Amino acid sequence: MIDETHDPHRASWVETAVGHPEFPVQNLPLGIFSEPRGRPRPGVAIGDYIFDLADGVNTGLLPEFPPEDLSAGTLNGILSWPAAQRAALRRTISDILCDRRYEGLTRPLLYDRPGSTLHLPASIGDYTDFYAGINHAINVGRLFRPDNPLLPNYKNMPIGYHGRASSVRPSDTPVIRPRGQRLQSGNPTPGFWATARLDFELELGVWIARGNALGQPIGIADAPEYMAGLCLLNDWSARDIQAWEYQPLGPFLAKSFHTTVSPWIVTAEALEPFRIAQPSRPAEDPKPLPYLWCDRDQRLGAFNIRFEVDISSKKMREAALPPHRLSSVSASHLYWTVAQMIAHHSSNGCNLRPGDLFGSGTISGPTADGFGSLLEITRGGNEPITLPTGETRTFLADGDEIVISAFAAAPNRVQIGFGTCRASIAPAPDG
Repeated sequence: MIDETHDPHRASWVETAVGHPEFPVQNLPLGIFSEPRGRPRPGVAIGDYIFDLADGVNTGLLPEFPPEDLSAGTLNGILSWPAAQRAALRRTISDILCDRRYEGLTRPLLYDRPGSTLHLPASIGDYTDFYAGINHAINVGRLFRPDNPLLPNYKNMPIGYHGRASSVRPSDTPVIRPRGQRLQSGNPTPGFWATARLDFELELGVWIARGNALGQPIGIADAPEYMAGLCLLNDWSARDIQAWEYQPLGPFLAKSFHTTVSPWIVTAEALEPFRIAQPSRPAEDPKPLPYLWCDRDQRLGAFNIRFEVDISSKKMREAALPPHRLSSVSASHLYWTVAQMIAHHSSNGCNLRPGDLFGSGTISGPTADGFGSLLEITRGGNEPITLPTGETRTFLADGDEIVISAFAAAPNRVQIGFGTCRASIAPAPDG
C-alpha cells in the first residue's frame, strides 16, 4: 500500500512544497476552499498553495474521475469512493504536481493558501466522540474516584457518546463562551451563568469513508477501509456545566456548543508510511472480544503522530510574545485503534455514512507535559499555570487562543503535517 507517491526523493515543481514541514507532495490532503468572491470547492494543499480540483476537471487534467464530486461544495462524494479510486486520484495529482510537462497547464490552477478561506471539508451527518485516551480517562477518574479511576467497562470496549454535528466548525471560528446550569460552591441550587471552567480537549478526528448498510456491522479486518483520513479536533468542554448535568446520561450541553476541526483531511493513503504497532496491553488487561480483535490491526493500527498544544492570551499577542506550550504528546497513547472504534460503532448494525466524524477522545501522555486538557494540567483547577505575561490560568479566559498542530514522521520518510486547529474564546452573549 506504500507506492511512488510516498517516495522521499519525489519532488514537486511547486517550489514551496520542497521541504515544506506540513504540505510536501508526499501529503496532498483534501479540503474545501474558496478564494475571495469564489465558491467553495475541493482542493489539495501543496506547499503554500491549493490545487483546485474543479479547475483540474475543467482543463481535462482529471478525466477519469467523477466531475460532479471534484466540483462539489463538500468532499462527501470523494469520501464515498472505494479506497482504490481515492488512491488513484492521489497518484494522478502527485504525477501532475511533479512532472514539469504539466506545469504550464497547472500553475494557473494554484491558489494562494494563506489568502484562501478554508471551510468544513464535509457535510457531517453524525459526530461521535470516543474516550480512547486512557491516560486522560485515568487522570479525570482520579479527580472524582481516587481509588477506582477507570470504570469496569473501559478496557472491554471503546466508550463513546453521540455529539452534535451542527456545531462543528473549521479552524479560526471563534468559540462563544456558553451559558448553562451550574452549581456554585456553597449554593445548594443551580443558577444559569456563563461557564467559568472552559477547557480544551486535544483529540484526533476521524473522517468516515464509504458507509455500511443499516443492520450490517463492519468487521474489524475491514474497518481500515472505512477511514477516509484524519484531522485535528478540539472538543471544547464547559467543565462546571458538565459536572452538574452529566449524571446519569453523560455529556450534553457542556459539549455541544462548539467543536473545532482542522480543515484538511490527511488521507488514509498519505498516512500509510506512518502506521505503527498498537502498544501492547498490560498482561492483566482483558483481551477484547473477537469482534474487536485483529492481529493485523494490532501490528499496524496506530499512527506515529506527534501533537502540540499552545496557548496565547490577548495580552501575550498584544505584546508580540510567542505562544506558551501546554502539551506535547503522541497519538500512541490511545488505548483503542481507529479500526476498533469503527468496528464497535457499527457492531449493533448502526450505519455509518461518508462524511461522518469521530473524535478519538482526549489524548494525554503519562506525564504532565503531555496532558491534553487544562482539567488535567491544573489538577482540576487547583494548580494554576503561569503565562509569560505573569497571567495565571486554571481554565480559559476570554481572548485566549488555543492552537493544536501535529506532524507524522517515520525514519526515511518525509514528514507531513495536518495544518492547525485554532480558535479563540469570545465572551458569552449578554443575558
